Amino acid sequence: MTLLKYRTQPPVTHTFGDLLNTFFGGDISQALGSDDLFRRPAHVNIVERENDFQLELLAPGFSKEDLTVKMDKNVLTISAEKKTDALKENERYTRREFSLSSFERSFRLPEGSMWKIAAQHSDGVLRLSIPKAVEPKPLVKRISIV
Repeated sequence: MTLLKYRTQPPVTHTFGDLLNTFFGGDISQALGSDDLFRRPAHVNIVERENDFQLELLAPGFSKEDLTVKMDKNVLTISAEKKTDALKENERYTRREFSLSSFERSFRLPEGSMWKIAAQHSDGVLRLSIPKAVEPKPLVKRISIV
């Protein structure tokens, strides 16, 4: 019996790591001791609504405790880090793909957007509601003539 590798992406969108894995017949990043070589970014959807932007970040396998959302100088940074379980002595894996490690995405926001950002995490998706910055209306003062 031959096992075929199931791919959900078309071959053109594969990363360099997938190419090396196919060529060498295994997980080259694990052999080199670094999962960071072939890290994939977290995917996002950003929807513009009337009063805010809705940012949805795909983070399957990460709990809300693994996620960090912070603002610094109008840059919104979303990051996550998850440690993989240590190998047990009596277990020998023939293939080990559960190695979600970390990611980081940053977005530059306009002035004044940071104070009312709301975040929610459910079903592997982090949702942020980012209010649009309100442009100050020009002050017009009527001066009375004496």
